Amino acid sequence: MTEQKSPTNRAMPALLIAGSLGGVGAIMVGLLSLAPAVDDGSGPGPIAQPEPSTVQIQNAGAFVLPPTVGPGGKNTPLTPARLDAPPPLAAEPLVAPIPAPKKVGVKATKVRPTRIKIPKLKVNAVIGAVTLDKKGNLTTPPLSKPNRTGWYRYSPLPGELGPSVINGHVSTRKGAAVFSRLRELAKGDHIYVYRSDKKVTRFTVSGIEQVSKSTFPTARVYGNTDGSQLRLITCGGIYNKKAHSYTDNIVVYATLSKKKG
Repeated sequence: MTEQKSPTNRAMPALLIAGSLGGVGAIMVGLLSLAPAVDDGSGPGPIAQPEPSTVQIQNAGAFVLPPTVGPGGKNTPLTPARLDAPPPLAAEPLVAPIPAPKKVGVKATKVRPTRIKIPKLKVNAVIGAVTLDKKGNLTTPPLSKPNRTGWYRYSPLPGELGPSVINGHVSTRKGAAVFSRLRELAKGDHIYVYRSDKKVTRFTVSGIEQVSKSTFPTARVYGNTDGSQLRLITCGGIYNKKAHSYTDNIVVYATLSKKKG
């Protein structure tokens, strides 16, 4: 992990511009709105991926960003949307969120996501928990476990009301990690998240973008939503060997499209 700005400073520009994203539901608003970008660049260098500077060159001097998050897709450059842009629209009909477990008894309070599967990327990974460190930075799974993902434990359970956040490494010292191919996802692709209460949720990708960590769209990623949504986050862009960090984040947006259990 490299040094980052405090979450308050990182979040303020997005919150000032995109304050209208405040929505419905009793999710951890205070913590979510202050959560920073994910710094996943502890590996020795980037894995093979399209030249990231293309996005920077396209926007250099123009300062005009798309009003919506792009759909992604093969041979499609990933560009950031305007900071005040809302999350992308659902690609499939929405499904009602799963009610939050009642705060009664030990079993009900310990429901957690356990596994994530992304058929297109051949991802089948255990989900652990991540939180904020003493500096207010969002932590990541241990580098010693490159195929493990991390659920931000102060975000909603996958399938419940609000944006559930799961991150993972793009690379480690041993090479490619669990989210090394995350940038290949596109609108319409499916993501499955399994929970300890035997419920299975299917999310459909609605959009994907590559954003600079210095202008991370905090409100769009962590802000309240009217339905159940999922955010997958990893690193991208240029790798700084001295700082052991990538310049950007890849963010995948998805909405609940099926549930069972």
